[in-house]
Amino acid sequence: MADEIRNRELWPDGRMKIDWVKHHMPLLNGLEKEFSSGKPFKGLKIALSVHLEAKTAYLCEVLAAGGAEMYVTGSNPLSTQDDVAAALAHEGMNVFAWYGATSEDYKRHIRKVLEAGPNIIIDDGGDLVSLMHSGFRDLIPGVIGGCEETTTGILRLQSMNRAGTLLFPMMLVNNADCKHLFDNRYGTGQSVWTGINRTTNLIVAGKTVVVAGYGWCGKGVAMRAKGQGAKVIVTEVDPIRAMEAMMDGFRVMKMSRAASEGDIFVTVTGCKDVITGPDFLKMKDGAICCNAGHFDVEVDVAALRKMASETMPARQNITGYKLRNGNTIYILAEGRLVNLAAGDGHPAEIMDMSFAIQALSAKYLVENRDTISRTPGKMVNEVPKAIDLEVARRELESWGCEIDTLTEEQHRYLFGD
Repeated sequence: MADEIRNRELWPDGRMKIDWVKHHMPLLNGLEKEFSSGKPFKGLKIALSVHLEAKTAYLCEVLAAGGAEMYVTGSNPLSTQDDVAAALAHEGMNVFAWYGATSEDYKRHIRKVLEAGPNIIIDDGGDLVSLMHSGFRDLIPGVIGGCEETTTGILRLQSMNRAGTLLFPMMLVNNADCKHLFDNRYGTGQSVWTGINRTTNLIVAGKTVVVAGYGWCGKGVAMRAKGQGAKVIVTEVDPIRAMEAMMDGFRVMKMSRAASEGDIFVTVTGCKDVITGPDFLKMKDGAICCNAGHFDVEVDVAALRKMASETMPARQNITGYKLRNGNTIYILAEGRLVNLAAGDGHPAEIMDMSFAIQALSAKYLVENRDTISRTPGKMVNEVPKAIDLEVARRELESWGCEIDTLTEEQHRYLFGD
């Protein structure tokens, strides 16, 4: 099967990026050694669709060290780094991805990794699993199971599971504490602002930032905005999360009102049509909008394009839309994931935890293939607490941190056994 990458000669630059993150991912370092010895994936094919940059590439190497035959694509047309894709192809992996893929390219690349007949699926957003069910049902009997990285992907899986149409077990990696408590909050919080800051080269202090959504990702984005000196407004549809935002010191209001107050808007809801045409008309001249949700449906860029009298490139990864009222609205990274489409994604240390959960969950699926449920309606599985705790223990050990343990008497007091 021939690779589909932009330029194989770019591999040395990609190799340098991968080597850099390896030095900062001690959990995957340890798993690579263990997998190299135990070969838990020997004879198995793994199809992976995750943002294809250096940290993801190292996860691929760790899985390959465990004996897996890797089939790799990206989960977003603007997050693939061509030099990293070339480095993986140089190592003999099957890679189908390039930066700036058209919709047709993207779908073809996903089909390519599924045509191999994978035994394990590692997904980010649910596109692999969705196409497996709609286009490759004949290959489903060979699928042991899969792992899903994102909130958006989990929502899709849960919908399929309720309908009884999900046909193989999936591990809800995003629900693991060592994933969402750190990746979503601290990883998204930092990487979103790294993407915004380096793309715009503008100060955040003193500006009004509107954060749409106050889940774990929204909490991180709002916290980092506050830390940079911004005045933060939160918009929400969940009354409990809205109360959290209020008690964390943020103003809470409807988007229809916040639209006229914000200087920078960040959507992080996982829903569609969060910022729409009427909102754009209320925005200040020069307002900046970006998205940190998985799919490019939160900011209605199509509506803005129709409303604009003029569209112009303002800077790399920034497009300006001049409205008929004379104001110009700026969209970062075409409304796609700003931290990856206009940045390098989460810090290596954060993804070390998330990808350790991924790798251990894939290993769990293989080891429990004969006992894990394959009953329709019971195909979604939480990551076992033992895996979560093991990742936390390894992370603390890498930091040189020791914690207390319960005595037998304390354990009996708390748990009664």
